[in-house]
Amino acid sequence: MNLAAHDIRHNLGRFVLTAVGIGLLLMIVLGMSGIYRGMIDDALVVADHIGADLWVVQKNTRGPFAEISRVPANLEDRLRAVPGVVSARSFVSHTIQREQAGRPLRIAVQGLAWPEDKGQWLPLVAGRPLGQAHYEMIADRSLGLAIGAVVPLGKDRYTVVGLTKGMVSSGGDGLAFFTVRDAQAVQFDLPGEAVRLERAARRARLAQIDLGRASPILLDRASGASADIPALGPPMVSAILVRLAPDANPAQVAATISGWPDVSVHSAAGQRELMVMGMIDKARRQLGLFRVLLVIISTIIMALILYTLTLDKVHDIALLKLMGARNGMIVGLILQQALLLGTIGYGIAVLLGDWIFPKFPRRVLIAPEDLWALAAVVLAISVLSSLLGIWKAMRVEPNKVLA
Repeated sequence: MNLAAHDIRHNLGRFVLTAVGIGLLLMIVLGMSGIYRGMIDDALVVADHIGADLWVVQKNTRGPFAEISRVPANLEDRLRAVPGVVSARSFVSHTIQREQAGRPLRIAVQGLAWPEDKGQWLPLVAGRPLGQAHYEMIADRSLGLAIGAVVPLGKDRYTVVGLTKGMVSSGGDGLAFFTVRDAQAVQFDLPGEAVRLERAARRARLAQIDLGRASPILLDRASGASADIPALGPPMVSAILVRLAPDANPAQVAATISGWPDVSVHSAAGQRELMVMGMIDKARRQLGLFRVLLVIISTIIMALILYTLTLDKVHDIALLKLMGARNGMIVGLILQQALLLGTIGYGIAVLLGDWIFPKFPRRVLIAPEDLWALAAVVLAISVLSSLLGIWKAMRVEPNKVLA
């Protein structure tokens, strides 16, 4: 007599509902692992693929992703003169929110140093890299934009020429790639009235000093475009990306640049650490805590169900003991039921997860090691949850069958 099979036949509805409930809990545990892994992958997607050995940012900042950073674009020229540096290119990163087709559209804008960087390294699923210096963009599919779509940003309109997949920021916003100049135009765009007031304010400030009164021609220049005034530099960029020669010593080059008083340097590994241990650290730890709580809840639920099923079998267990069955046999039968419950729940979790997770708004990245880890967790909680039922079974007296 197989007590596990016998009990399942007589309590099929309760067993199936319990297995489904355990499966749903385990699916959430698996989903938490996938969201955790996906969050890390999203946070590092640009840093891992853009091909920078060093990130040069504003002094004492952790930019350009974890913190705002501003450095002059001509910093490129200084960096190219450093021994061991092969290339240096500007990079811009900021987030905007606009309205497209009547719905909010959040875009994580990334500015690439065209023509050196046309976005060839991007995982394009349709279209092409940037082909001209202005008015083109590459968008992630999560933004809901199609090839050829025209997006008005600021005073200009940008055409989508390429689509990527899985390129989102740590906050889940789809990435869009522009040239650096276009990204700056979007970032520093001002309404016409604001521009007029700023020019009038510059003219008024100059008119109040002797230089303005002595040279009236300067008043006209002060009220002109900012680009025509030498004292006003061009817009800042977020960072300068440095690529090193194969035989260069990254630590030595970084030490040289770090000696400059206006910039800080982060290696590729350091940039990863800033993101994982800084920007997404709290969300990462919170997801880990939820996973632990769900595992504990699953264990408690399985233990209570197995204990209840054991109570229903007290008469059968007493009869087995009266017939001379060893305790090991009874323990094995209860453990079988627990393992079967866990196995069915695991299967439900994996199958439902494969169907549901792709529909989540954030990427859920399930790796093979996550499935193996969940299998180990299921084995552990199955064994632990069976202990309460085993404890009850061991306390059943054979003469209980005569009661």
